[in-house]
Amino acid sequence: MPKSSLPKNSDGPPQGPPINIEIRGDDYDDVLATANSMRQFLRELDFEGVEELKIDVDKRKPELPITIDREKARRYGLSTQNIGYTIRTALFGREVSTFKDGEDDYPINVRFEESSRNNVDALMNQKVIFRSASDGQIKEVPISAVATAERSTTFSSVKRKDLDRLITLSSNVLEGANANEIVLKMQASLEDFNAPRGVQFAFTGQQEEQAKELAFLSQALLLALFLIILIIVAQFNSITTPFIIGFSVFFSLIGVLLGLVIFQMDFVIIMTMIGIISLAGVVVNNAIVLIDYTDLIRERKRKELGEENHLPFSEVVESIVQGGRTRLRPVLLTAITTILGLLPLAIGLNIDFVTLVTEYDPRIYIGGDNNVFWKPMSWAIIYGLTFATFLTLIIVPVMYWWINRMLYKYRLKEAV
Repeated sequence: MPKSSLPKNSDGPPQGPPINIEIRGDDYDDVLATANSMRQFLRELDFEGVEELKIDVDKRKPELPITIDREKARRYGLSTQNIGYTIRTALFGREVSTFKDGEDDYPINVRFEESSRNNVDALMNQKVIFRSASDGQIKEVPISAVATAERSTTFSSVKRKDLDRLITLSSNVLEGANANEIVLKMQASLEDFNAPRGVQFAFTGQQEEQAKELAFLSQALLLALFLIILIIVAQFNSITTPFIIGFSVFFSLIGVLLGLVIFQMDFVIIMTMIGIISLAGVVVNNAIVLIDYTDLIRERKRKELGEENHLPFSEVVESIVQGGRTRLRPVLLTAITTILGLLPLAIGLNIDFVTLVTEYDPRIYIGGDNNVFWKPMSWAIIYGLTFATFLTLIIVPVMYWWINRMLYKYRLKEAV
C-alpha cells in the first residue's frame, strides 16, 4: 500500500475523516449523481493538501438476482421461502449439529464447498427438498426449473440517516496540511455548487465531532470558572477578588494560544481544552495565595495602627509590595515544579524501569505513541502557566492596587 493512502496519525482519540461531506436525499440516483459531480467539481479546484476524494458507494458491485416464476412454483407446490432457504443454506450454511469437546460446544454447519458456492450452475441446479402440502409426499425440484439467474451490477451498500439515503464523500489530508483550513475553503467554494432539489449536503466527520467536543469542553470550562468564583466569594467575602483572579485565568488562556502559535503546534480540541481546564486550577491557586497573604498583612497593619475601619492607602500599597515580595518564591516554585514535572510527558521521555533494574539499561528514548496523545495537554499547561505566572505577579497586584484605589476615592467622595 502506498504511503499517501494511509490515514494521518491523529493527536488524541480517534475521529472521523478530516474531510467528510454527507450528501443525502430521497432519490438514491440523484444523490449518487450529486456526489460524483461534487467530487469532480472539487477536484477541478485542486485544493492543496487533499489526498484523494472518494465516494463510499460503488455502483459496479456484481449482483446475481434470482427471478422466481411463481406460476411454475405453484404447480410444483413450492414456495419462495423454500427456494430462498435452500440458496441461503448453500451459501452461508445451516447448523445441523454440535460437536462437544470437554466443556466447549462447537456448532457444525453444512454448506456448499467454495468452488460450488462460486458456480452459478451448481447453485441453480441444486434440488429443493420439501413435503408437498397436497399429497404429503417428499418432492425434489431443481431451482432452475422454477427460477432464472441473471448477472448484473448494483450498489455496494445503501446507507440511511434520519430516513434519508446517504452517500459520503471523504478524503484524508497530506502530512503538514491543516484540515480546518481546507474545509473552510471547500465550504466557501461549494456555495456556488448547485445541488438538485431534494438533495442536501453538509460537512461532518472530524469537523462535526470537533465542534461537539469544543462545545462540551467550553461548557465544562465555564462551569469550572463559575464554581471557582462561588468558592472565592465565599472565602474572601468579596466581589472584587473573583474579578482579579478571573483576569489571571484569562491571561493564562492567552499564554496557551501564544505558545501554540509561536511554536506552530496544533490546537487539539480534547487534550488542549483539558489542559486549559486543568491550568485554571493552578493559576487560580497562585492568585489566591498572593491575595490572601496581602489581605492578611493589611489586617495585621490595621490592628497594629488601631484603625477600626480602613488603613491609609499608603499602608495598602505597602501591604501589596510586602505580599508580592513574600509570596514570590512560593508562586515561582509552584509554577516551576509543575512545568518541570510535565516536561517528560510533553517531550515523550520514556524509561524502561524493568531493564533499568535487571540489565542496568534504562533504554531512554524520546517520542512514542503515548506522546502523541498527552503532548497537547502538557504543552497547553506549560505555555499557559509560564505566561500566567509572570503576569500573576504583575497583573494581580496591579489590579488589586487599582480596585482599592477606586474604592478609597469613592469613600473619600462620600465623606465629603
